[in-house]
Order: sequence, then C-alpha cells, then structure tokens
Amino acid sequence: MLSQIAVDVRFYSPPEDLRRYFTTFYYTNITLPHGATVNDALQPEWANLRVFSGGTPTAWVEGGPVLKGSSMVVTGPTSRAINFEIPATRMWGIGLLPMGWARFMPRAAVICANSLTCGQTHPDCEPFRPLADTIFQGEPSEEAELARIVAFFRKFPPAKPVDSERISRIHAAIVDPAIGTVRDLVDKVGMGQRTIERVCARAFGFSPKVLLRRQRFMRSLTQYMLDPSLKWIGAIDSHYHDQAQFVRDFREFMGTTPREYAARPHPILERFMQERMRVHGSAVQTTDRPDGTLPSSVDAPANAA
Repeated sequence: MLSQIAVDVRFYSPPEDLRRYFTTFYYTNITLPHGATVNDALQPEWANLRVFSGGTPTAWVEGGPVLKGSSMVVTGPTSRAINFEIPATRMWGIGLLPMGWARFMPRAAVICANSLTCGQTHPDCEPFRPLADTIFQGEPSEEAELARIVAFFRKFPPAKPVDSERISRIHAAIVDPAIGTVRDLVDKVGMGQRTIERVCARAFGFSPKVLLRRQRFMRSLTQYMLDPSLKWIGAIDSHYHDQAQFVRDFREFMGTTPREYAARPHPILERFMQERMRVHGSAVQTTDRPDGTLPSSVDAPANAA
C-alpha cells in the first residue's frame, strides 16, 4: 500500500510584509488508489488553517474528539499529536506563528490550544470562509491559488493592537536552543514572569514551561526523523537529564513511546519534513524564528494582488 501513495508537497515563504505572521503556505496533492486512505500523525505545532479540495480528513488530537467531513480545518497550537486518516485530496495549509495568531484570531490561543475546529461552522472562523470558498475556484493552478492566499491576508481587516515587541522577544527566546528553563527565559527577554505568562496565553497557547519542554522535545524528534541512523539516544536534546525523561515527554506529547513511534510508517509527515527542510531550512514549524525562517528556494509572489 505504501508504494501506491504519492505525496506532492511544496512550501512557500510568505512575502516580506506577511512573514512575521506565518510559518509557510504549503500545498499538498495526495494521490491514492480509488477508495483508499492513508494514516499518519502530526507532531506538536503552531496553529494552522487547512483547506481541502476533494477528500476530507478524519482527525483528532490525541485523547480528544474526532472531527470529520470538514473542508476547512482550523487547529489551535498543539502540545499533542494530531492523528488523521485522509483519502486522495488537494490541500493548502497556512501556518500561523504566534504573532499571526494574535493578529488574525479573536480568542486567546490558550483557549484554543489542542483543538480541532470545523472552519465552516465555528463563528470565530467566519472571517476565513471567503478564502476557503474561493481558493480552489476555476481550473487547478497552484500559482493562482497561492496568490489568492497572499491577497486575502493582505486585505484582512485591521485587528486590535498586537503586543508585537513582547511576542517577538519571547518567541525568539523560546526557539533559542540555549534557553532551557523559565528562569533562562525571564533573564533573556527582560520581562517579569507574569507578563511572559500573560503574553504566552494570548499568542502562544501554553505556559512558558510547557513551551520550553515542547521545544526540547521537537528538537529531539526532528533530529531523529531527519536522520534515523542517530537512534533515539543520539537525537536526544542536551536539556534532557536522561533518556527516561525523554520517554516521559514522548508519551505526553505523542501519546506513544519512541519505540512504537519509530515502528510505524509516516508516509505524509516524513515527506513534509524532508521537503520543508530542503526548501525552508527548518523541518518543523516550532523551530521557525519569529520573523519567519528564510527559505533556500521559492517564495510566495511578493506582488500578488
């Protein structure tokens, strides 16, 4: 079955004026035999808006309710795996950095953390429905569809003021591999811990402690996924005290053990990570810098109207 799965994926860096809001815009075309589906699991990530043409996913955050039949799926920032089963489909994904969440979403990120929402029915998603309704209009054209995404967010109505300086400073510190504790974070950004906690709840979705734990876990998991020859012991981040601590984090964030995870095929995620690393210089969203990680190849059109 795995030999019959074709995953065509491309990542586009947003133009400069939108770069601080988004990780990437990404296009996927999944080809499968008629009636077949494929299963995989997304790792913890920032928030995403995904729009589908064709088949729609059945998805659930580890331990949460199942969402199915939605052609626009909005996820809050996650600290757990998102399991999914999907048939053949075309999809555009839009990754929201914490600054993007604060700019475009009405609720605090902590309220929507570890959630999957049907964008077609949830009132908070109403502003995004015009994009979902028009992104695939006409003949399939990746270039035209990408231009519609860029134009849509450039015209998005102004939101209330965003605490951009604090969000950017906190984000930069969180993705710094040298920062391993909340005390390190406080010292780095020069803010009080309560202020940091408040900003994290609004834009990041989790407490500073959880965010830093998620970072060390994702650095470790990414190392392994990109180079399995390292084995788990060679991929574990230096901020872990021992392998047992890493295994506990793995169970909490992914709902399984490292051994069980490695034994399963990841036909979608492996393709995504390899391609994202190749063109974007960062294999996963959680390691992107607050100003967006500059790609090594293709950008979204800067003059899209």
